[in-house]
Amino acid sequence: MDPTTQTPRHTRSLLLLALVATGVTPAFAQQQGDQSELLAQVAQLRAQQAQLARMQQDNEVALRALESRLGVTSVAPSPGVAALPTTVAVAPLATPLADAASRLKISGDLRVRSQFENSNSNGNNRTSGQVRGRLAAAFAVNEHVSIGARLVTGNSDDPRSTDVQLSNWDDDLEVSLDQAYLKLAFGKLDVHAGKIPQPFTRTELVWDGDVNPQGISANWKQSLADGGTLRANGLFFVIDEQATAADSTMAGLQLGYDSPALGNWRFDASAAHYRYNIGSSVGATATDWRTNLLRPDGSYLSDFHLNDVIAGVTYTGLGERWPLRAVGDYVRNSAARTDADTGYGVDVILGRAQQPGDWRVSYGHAMAEVDAVLTAFSQDNIGFGSNYRMHSVGVDYVPWQKTTLSAVWYRYRPLSAQYANGGDPTDWLNRFRVALMVSF
Repeated sequence: MDPTTQTPRHTRSLLLLALVATGVTPAFAQQQGDQSELLAQVAQLRAQQAQLARMQQDNEVALRALESRLGVTSVAPSPGVAALPTTVAVAPLATPLADAASRLKISGDLRVRSQFENSNSNGNNRTSGQVRGRLAAAFAVNEHVSIGARLVTGNSDDPRSTDVQLSNWDDDLEVSLDQAYLKLAFGKLDVHAGKIPQPFTRTELVWDGDVNPQGISANWKQSLADGGTLRANGLFFVIDEQATAADSTMAGLQLGYDSPALGNWRFDASAAHYRYNIGSSVGATATDWRTNLLRPDGSYLSDFHLNDVIAGVTYTGLGERWPLRAVGDYVRNSAARTDADTGYGVDVILGRAQQPGDWRVSYGHAMAEVDAVLTAFSQDNIGFGSNYRMHSVGVDYVPWQKTTLSAVWYRYRPLSAQYANGGDPTDWLNRFRVALMVSF
């Protein structure tokens, strides 16, 4: 239908609404009254029509200004047609700011913790408190390129911890970047460069959870027809670079397989080789040396070529909230210059800690001989990076969304008196921790 044929109908409707609102009642066909009165009414209606046209024009100008500020669009009325209510089409991604916000991901957590330590030989007891804060951001530049960074508390000289000891006469906290990277995505292959997230499947035996290598990594995954997955992870780790001395680096490769669901069971396995080349230790500090064997000049006695195998099994037959998982890790340093070159760990976890009301309990046992791992990057849950035997028991509870209350008990001792540095290998040490963490 030609829209111009609707003009009289729309005009009359608009005028009637306007006149009702202003309290004016037209007389279309008064049988009584003279012609002059009718002409006066016509003039009055014409004046009101002109006023409405001016109001409509002013409204259009104001609407266009508001729409320009909001980044929205609406359908303009056809010339000569009385404006009808229109539906505004909001385009939430129409502005550059909204588009950028949709490609930015921000996450983080804050944890407060209390810790108590004692020993069976009536040594000094210690109570202390720690706090940890982490704030991460990742931005997708395009479908292939992303950038990311993470700001954390903690000692920037210690790559294994972001906790801050509450002490030192209320000094302000240190913060630093423990991640700053560029990510390239090519379908099944992801490449990271910079100070990057940990690329390997791991346990605390070889890699502490706070270690973020610097260098370049690649992660490849291939889904199989039966629902399983093949994995390959590689890393070139720049540990220390010197202009006038040999560099320290590590090249690592890990291959892995994740099975499909086999009833209530799933299995996974990973095998890795980490080959360290320690040419320079100029940038190392006391937090890096820890418990590995050293020569009189302060250099490492052993080289570190670590062969690491991890196997896991998950059972889901106890219900969604009670998955049961067991993980075993075995490592051997094939380049050690001592027979103390082996370590292992076993962890059993029951439950989950994801939704309010969830519970999770765990037990772990681990043993690491003195040069089985490079202690600069191994676990720091206890006072020894190697030459230890340890048991741990943990409980996690989720009282509210994104909030976790945790308690853990570590019981450990030196493994060998030969490398205990004067410590009593028969003396069991205890470390108790209670923590509250909020994440977002």
